[in-house]
Amino acid sequence: MAKFNGKCVVVTGGAKGIGAATVRRFAAAGAKVVFGDVDGPAGDALASELGEQTHFVVTDVRVEADVAALLETAVTRFGRLDCVVNNAGAGGVYGPIGDTPVDGFDDTIALLLRSVFLGTKHAVSRIDRERGGSIVNIASIAALAAGYAGHAYSAAKAAVVQLTRTTAMELGERKIRVNCICPGGIATGIFASAFNLPAESRDKTIEAVKPLLAATSPLRRAGLPDDIASAVLWLASDEAAFVNGHALVVDGGTTGGRLWPQSQAEGQFIAQTLLAAISGI
Repeated sequence: MAKFNGKCVVVTGGAKGIGAATVRRFAAAGAKVVFGDVDGPAGDALASELGEQTHFVVTDVRVEADVAALLETAVTRFGRLDCVVNNAGAGGVYGPIGDTPVDGFDDTIALLLRSVFLGTKHAVSRIDRERGGSIVNIASIAALAAGYAGHAYSAAKAAVVQLTRTTAMELGERKIRVNCICPGGIATGIFASAFNLPAESRDKTIEAVKPLLAATSPLRRAGLPDDIASAVLWLASDEAAFVNGHALVVDGGTTGGRLWPQSQAEGQFIAQTLLAAISGI
């Protein structure tokens, strides 16, 4: 396991899902962790569970003052800032482009893209120039190919990938590495919010979606928050000291192409169709 003793990490959207898994993993690796989320009760519960090496701040990542305050809390409480994980997000507005409301589009972009800009902007002056540090952004395979999410979500995540690259080119000389992760289907509560399901159904939704995600994966299992947290820790660690400006796909092979049984079935269908056509000539 990567060791982070003496280091301080900030995680946005850290109360649930991938964020909570990331907070737990950093804490287990010895880091001091300051995390933000709009869900106060969930954040308080996690901080209470993990103890004094973590600190929770209610944070709306769409608000610049909130993001700046979250990062400043890390410096004032633990004396330093070494890594920022820009994770906060949700499914955002969904539907046909002609029916997409402008305010829904704007809010999705603010939550998924503007928040990454803000987290990066306010990290620069707080990460020590001599020690350096890292920024890890959470993008999506929806940034790389169409059909995995809605228009606004996909566009925002694609922009996160490019923002990762451009900021990596600028901040490298300050010893700040910037990378992102493109998760595939991860079993989290995002599916409940994406389909406007009641908040109390979140846990049931996570369990219900696992077999659906497994059916689309070559590994025949759903991705889990810990799968992404493991990748975050590696990118943030000294083991990845020469990795910069990279979009790491963690999707179990989903974007590799069609599943073998599907391609074989389609191949047989094509062969049978051609044979029938030839026989009729």
